[in-house]
Amino acid sequence: MLFSLPNILTLSRIVVIPALLAAFYLPGDASSWVPLGLFIAAGITDFFDGYLARRNRQTSNLGRFLDPVADKLLVAAVLLFLVGVDRIHSWALIPAVIILCREIMVSGLREFLAELRVGMPVSRLAKWKTASQILALCFLLGGPAVQQDFDALLIGEVLLWIAGLLTVWTGYDYLNLGLKHMIEQDEAVR
Repeated sequence: MLFSLPNILTLSRIVVIPALLAAFYLPGDASSWVPLGLFIAAGITDFFDGYLARRNRQTSNLGRFLDPVADKLLVAAVLLFLVGVDRIHSWALIPAVIILCREIMVSGLREFLAELRVGMPVSRLAKWKTASQILALCFLLGGPAVQQDFDALLIGEVLLWIAGLLTVWTGYDYLNLGLKHMIEQDEAVR
């Protein structure tokens, strides 16, 4: 199943990271448009890998593992690079750090709960968080190329703050769910 189309699409999100980051060093507006285009293409593969896996009955444990890992690697790499090239600065660093910390926490919770055979479904609010986060990254990636027309970087930072606030909220919800199961597990052992 490693080379099924859904898994190849998922792996492509990991493989594109070095190219996306290298594209920041292209001259002129290409340093905005190319990373943005690669990020959008990666987002499209995120939709199609799951859709095709379900439609063609090619879901696999590998795919279920790789999909969130690919998403988190892509978002973390882009966030860190946006900080490095000074498209995220000052107060906007706060939601960026919150997003990274929440992703690590949720990954740890999912790993722990998987040992207990407890699923952690994605909430509707978490989907809104993801949407605002992706939109923020798109504005921050493409921002310098359109800066003379409108302040895309400001819009990206505002959306990053919205994503950061939703990240705190959904992280709290996930942590409560995890703690509930941890306490139940501890009481069952006693």
